[in-house]
Amino acid sequence: MKTGAERYFARRAQEPAFADAYDTSRRRIDQIDRLVRALDERRDALGLSKAELARRSEIAPEAVRRLFSAGALNPTIATLTAIADTLGLELVLHEPQPD
Repeated sequence: MKTGAERYFARRAQEPAFADAYDTSRRRIDQIDRLVRALDERRDALGLSKAELARRSEIAPEAVRRLFSAGALNPTIATLTAIADTLGLELVLHEPQPD
């Protein structure tokens, strides 16, 4: 049995504009998730604590903790590039591969 929210979402998903907006949002969220997971995996592989990464990146420790533990992320590009640089990584954009 579906909840009211699930029924509402199913109805709205039938609307082309809603479905397009949802797909766009989902792609963006997925990209951020992949990027943050990659940075955290690199941090872990280098044996750096979140506090040490924050210190080396000159970022507030609470910002780094939130980045790697919060469910709803919206990090700034400045935060992401500072962390990537500290971890010896470079953020690179590329064309997505066709499915």
